[in-house]
Amino acid sequence: MNENQSKQGIIAGFFCYLIWGVLPIYWKQLNNVGAFEVLANRFIWSVVFVGLIIVCTGRWQSFKEETALIFSKASMGIRMTLAAIMVSLNWGIFIWAVADGRIVETSMGYYINPLVNVLFGMMFLGERLLNLQKLAVFCATCGIGYLVYQTGSLPWVSIGLPLTFAYYGLLKKVIPGSAFTTTMIETVMISPIALGYLYYLSQRGGNAYQTGDARTLCFIVGAGIVTATPIILFTTAAKLLPFKTVGFLQYLAPSISFLIGVFMYGEPFTTTHAISFGCIWTGLFFYIWSQLKTH
Repeated sequence: MNENQSKQGIIAGFFCYLIWGVLPIYWKQLNNVGAFEVLANRFIWSVVFVGLIIVCTGRWQSFKEETALIFSKASMGIRMTLAAIMVSLNWGIFIWAVADGRIVETSMGYYINPLVNVLFGMMFLGERLLNLQKLAVFCATCGIGYLVYQTGSLPWVSIGLPLTFAYYGLLKKVIPGSAFTTTMIETVMISPIALGYLYYLSQRGGNAYQTGDARTLCFIVGAGIVTATPIILFTTAAKLLPFKTVGFLQYLAPSISFLIGVFMYGEPFTTTHAISFGCIWTGLFFYIWSQLKTH
């Protein structure tokens, strides 16, 4: 890999995680629209946006071939369906949490995500955990456990986000096809349900297309762009950069979300949160250390 490719990869990775980090601000602009309606539009407009990219970049033939390959086996088709369900749950939890003033909880979830990936690799792929990785998972577990003990409730947003995304990543690992193809298939599979839900809303008093102003409609249409763009950038970065570099960049997104939640929207960050986050950040330190030693 030459220096120019490395620069391109870093730029793509930086803007990918930057977009994911500031997305809470975008979804906050749609607080007047129900979370599930936003989710439905996210799928519909992602189909439009990704479809245009596939057609305009001459990927239509490869898309058809890869789609035929994926659905040539029932087991692969089931995995593709499960992947679509997992990404639906992940997007739905995130959008609802942002609208409900839980950006800090989403940040915690995405800090935990790489540790859940390590755990899933051990459970489902037979990968062995290094001692530092075991310590990292233990620290994150302590952080969640302390939060549960102090608040008396399970931080299901912080747990649901990494679990659904890790399982989604696990499924995508064994599904053949480019990011464009699999993203298109996922969104197409969910879009009929999304369209049905919007029709249901239209019959029950109106959806955003009937009641929203021009500003709201622009943000709804843009949902497809802000969904698909970081995925494309991530794919570019993953191909051009070493694993350890992508690993460092991924912490940019939850860090930005954390700062936005606390300082921009005034979400509470108590001593309990500080201790819990401290445990998780300590776990991330051990995780990064293990990656550096390995790679």
